[in-house]
Amino acid sequence: MQLRGLLACLAAQSQRPLEVIVVDNASDDATAAVARAAGCTVLFEPRQGIAPAAHRGYDAARGELILRCDADSRPPPGWVRAHARAHAHAKPGTAAVTGPGWFQGLPIVGALLTIAYVGAYVVSAGAALGHPPLFGTTMSLRREWWHRVRSDASRSPRVHDDMDLSFLIGSDERVVFSASVGVRMSLRSLRWGRPGFDRWRRAGSTLARAWRREFPWDRWRLRLGQLKRAVGAGREGAVREGLGE
Repeated sequence: MQLRGLLACLAAQSQRPLEVIVVDNASDDATAAVARAAGCTVLFEPRQGIAPAAHRGYDAARGELILRCDADSRPPPGWVRAHARAHAHAKPGTAAVTGPGWFQGLPIVGALLTIAYVGAYVVSAGAALGHPPLFGTTMSLRREWWHRVRSDASRSPRVHDDMDLSFLIGSDERVVFSASVGVRMSLRSLRWGRPGFDRWRRAGSTLARAWRREFPWDRWRLRLGQLKRAVGAGREGAVREGLGE
């Protein structure tokens, strides 16, 4: 069971999390029992799918930061601390922090697969978003941001929940992509056949849903406009400081 490995990694964190929430998504194995034995808060979500399960956990989280990972994520001991530090040093308007997932296996093969898979996701999704995409394998959200956008987030099992949340990042908000929050992960994302087809179908559904609200070029126009205003304000502030105002 992948969950046991994840919980062992979370128990070894140098900065202990306020709580560990495990959402039992109508499982038929020992998920709930394993999580309770490890001292986790176990929630039940009857609707099948990653989005309903993840949102159930986000709603229940009590901390200022909501850290998210998958059962096959293997966070290093400094993972929680790295997310906290990234938010602490982030610029105003930062809604989330995310990073890479490194495939486990032979070092060279794992690195090449990571560059191909994660790199392609970051570049292609980033082109549609106008900012780095969230990667559910390792990401953290500000709780107040989640509660502000939760009513607009899709709970459909037919979408990629992390990509759907990425489209809710406003033009005046930021996503920080940091290697410091990277984790190891299994090769299950590379499975072909039905799992691979389902991933592509969810990606298509997520993009279709997002583009009904806003096209990529509109996102880029708003984001570049916001950047231009920020640069202009920075120059104006520097001039005033130079004049001693």
